[in-house]
Amino acid sequence: MIFEVTYQVRVTDISIGQRWYEIFLNKTPDFIPHEGFAEWELIPGCWLQVAEGTPSGGSGPLRIGVKDIMYEKERLCRELKVDHFEIFSRPGVPVRWGSFTDPWGNGIGLFEYINKSKERERITTILGNREYF
Repeated sequence: MIFEVTYQVRVTDISIGQRWYEIFLNKTPDFIPHEGFAEWELIPGCWLQVAEGTPSGGSGPLRIGVKDIMYEKERLCRELKVDHFEIFSRPGVPVRWGSFTDPWGNGIGLFEYINKSKERERITTILGNREYF
């Protein structure tokens, strides 16, 4: 039985990497267990670890569900100078998505449910009735 997930990315400088991910995630780390390492709980039981070290090229992408992909795209391009990335959709696929890389080459993707009632259903299934956003 799987009950928790962690995903790790590596950055060459933890100070710069931690700040970049704080802006990306709109929050400070939930846990800093030791120097060179920071963790964010994205949703209950799902953690992103940022570790100082040698980035592994071609990893990811880590895909993150958002409520408004265009808003997040514009925010990331403005605040983090993320290169322009295209938003895709395809008939029969319930989400729109786009991918980019962080400054260390780690792949990151965003997706947004097209059907907002399906999105609300997924949020409720994952988080229960508490409001997370």
